[in-house]
Amino acid sequence: MPSAPAPQAMTVGLVAGEASGDLLGAHLVEALKARRPDLQFEGIAGPRMIAAGVKALYPCEKLSVGGYVEVLRHLPEIARIRRGITRHFLRTRPQVFIGIDAPDFNLGVEFKFRAAGISTIHYVSPSIWAWRGERIHFIKQAVDHVLALFPFEPPLYEKAGIPVSYVGHPLADLLADYPDQAAVRASLGLAAEVPVIALLPGSRVIELKAMADLMVATAKRIAAAVPGARFVAPLINPPTRALFEAALQREPGVNIQLLEGRSHDAMAAADVVLLASGTATLETALLKRPMVITYRMPRISAWMIKRRGYLKFVGLPNILANEAVVPELLQEAATPQALAQAVIDLLNDAPRRQRISERFARMLADLKQNNAQKAADAVMPYLERKRT
Repeated sequence: MPSAPAPQAMTVGLVAGEASGDLLGAHLVEALKARRPDLQFEGIAGPRMIAAGVKALYPCEKLSVGGYVEVLRHLPEIARIRRGITRHFLRTRPQVFIGIDAPDFNLGVEFKFRAAGISTIHYVSPSIWAWRGERIHFIKQAVDHVLALFPFEPPLYEKAGIPVSYVGHPLADLLADYPDQAAVRASLGLAAEVPVIALLPGSRVIELKAMADLMVATAKRIAAAVPGARFVAPLINPPTRALFEAALQREPGVNIQLLEGRSHDAMAAADVVLLASGTATLETALLKRPMVITYRMPRISAWMIKRRGYLKFVGLPNILANEAVVPELLQEAATPQALAQAVIDLLNDAPRRQRISERFARMLADLKQNNAQKAADAVMPYLERKRT
């Protein structure tokens, strides 16, 4: 008796715009391939997605720019990539297109693909809850389905009549069983009893240019006030490390242990984390560590964001909790003196640190949803649809 024919191969188009999207995309691709080994994947991808089997038409680093002014400098190249990826997928017509975060790039191409009859999924809700709330009307026109990482997001889409699935956050799955503080300190050569402060100035060169001197100057003030304090600073690549080392040379007298990557180890080892606003604030919360959040960016970029925003907070832990669980010191308020005092206050208040840790443990439980499998569950019906 002849064997049944294998399922017809089909293509999934994806676009990830930065490292966090690359991680999401890689986990989703692996979960989908486990269910449909015949699937083919292509689009804009980073190293993790490529390792998972995605054919990269463009590297995702090309889209990884932040701030209004910075985007303007790269706009011609981004526009060229957008035209190229749009032409490609309108010609090849994937079974489904999945835009991973990067809403300024992805929503526009999703709109065109959906109008052409290609199913579209947007993975990571655009921050309509933070600013640009009017964007939800365009999202409704551009996408067939939204995959939301946070539990407060689905009601916003349901109210607007947009299909949505809450899939949890992959970092919660990744960090739920991370080694404890004592084990990580031992691996870094840090004594169990000393105060440890982790410094995370950001992952992009532009962030280091704004944050490195501030972090080093802050550490110097903490060291003067806290005997025996130790500092660790994970840097993601040689360019960011070079900028941080240059800041150390400009502010001698403070000893900071530089790490090659290992950001999660640095967070887990710390009593308090001082870090730039971004995904790292969520990672720190999921590791249940107290933190002080800070950020500096070009004034015009900050002004434009503030003008459009309506949230009280910028750090994801505070946004998720809807309260100021940890301090935020931004722009002009982010001085070495103010940041050092905020860190010292946390170091000197063990009951407060314990309360913060307990609040973050509840946040971890809410976000741990077996993300990749839930995302794949939401995508599978679109792979089974008839092409139009």
